[in-house]
Amino acid sequence: MFYFLINYLHIKGEDKSKKLVVKDKSLCQACLSCELACSEAFYKKEGFSCISIGVNKKDALDVKACNQCGVCAKKCPEDAISKNAKGVYTIDKKKCTGCLTCVEACPKGIIVKSEDKPAPSKCVACGICVKACPQEILEVVEIAD
Repeated sequence: MFYFLINYLHIKGEDKSKKLVVKDKSLCQACLSCELACSEAFYKKEGFSCISIGVNKKDALDVKACNQCGVCAKKCPEDAISKNAKGVYTIDKKKCTGCLTCVEACPKGIIVKSEDKPAPSKCVACGICVKACPQEILEVVEIAD
């Protein structure tokens, strides 16, 4: 019976979303390896990462990573942000007008815009930051919707 259920769920195709998860913020050493790796991969320069290491209001180290909440997609006036088959919200550069509504709407403040790019960028759960983190506190997971 168990084997049948596993096969049924696999065939049925349960919807899953890919998300970047911070496993344990307390282990973060603020080395910024994740930020640098993301920024270099997508912008070829520092300061434009889709993950953020900083200090919160309580003066504690804080790791901000996109959880694919979809607020940016709901606020985009051009419908340029949509959820793909893997459950990741992506920005359609052809539809984006660069109004930056998504940047302002992001509850974590981690959608970034470089002056030399026409559209902002957001986390696509690619895992570059995960591989760069020496403390292994980041993970890309698939979660059932």
